[in-house]
Amino acid sequence: MKHLLLILCCAANNVLAQNYSAEIAKHRRHYKKEFLTDENSPLKKRDLKFLQFYPANPSYKVKTNFTKTIDTTGFDMLTHSGKIKKYYVFGFVTFTLKKQACKLFIYQSAQLKTTKGLEDYLFIPFTDETNSKTTFGGGRYLDFKEKDIVNNQLVVDFNKCYNPYCAYKGGYNCPIPPKENDLNIPIEVGEKTFGKAIEE
Repeated sequence: MKHLLLILCCAANNVLAQNYSAEIAKHRRHYKKEFLTDENSPLKKRDLKFLQFYPANPSYKVKTNFTKTIDTTGFDMLTHSGKIKKYYVFGFVTFTLKKQACKLFIYQSAQLKTTKGLEDYLFIPFTDETNSKTTFGGGRYLDFKEKDIVNNQLVVDFNKCYNPYCAYKGGYNCPIPPKENDLNIPIEVGEKTFGKAIEE
């Protein structure tokens, strides 16, 4: 009986893993298509084959605890081009990953905050131990909407983290992740370094 339960448990886990991999594969297909519809995209169809990703790993999908921050002043976030962009600290999330307590701040663009249809756009730029090794040296991003926060919890799936446009071509005003969002662990999921030299 114990062996049967073990077999059934393993089978269920395999199905869940397959379903999750299929979900991430679908997400990445949509991600690639967006490069072809964005008029400001740095990539053409011929460049998409150079996009690289880690294998999907559901252990990097974590439920975090959210704390709201009252920020009416905002701050200047530096970009890779040297231009300054204003952001507000919307709050922060805490969670445990790889047996380590982690904290990431969530930001809200001052420009998008007043743009119709994008008022609820939230943003987590972060760096980790993979940067300049297997991932872009300037960090990676995660996007959310305010409605994703439910009962002071937010599901953060690092498998969906992506590169800023600056990882592919120069001249873009990509925010540089603040030091407070540096994770002292490797996040070995999501998008990897672009497989082609960056165009200036």
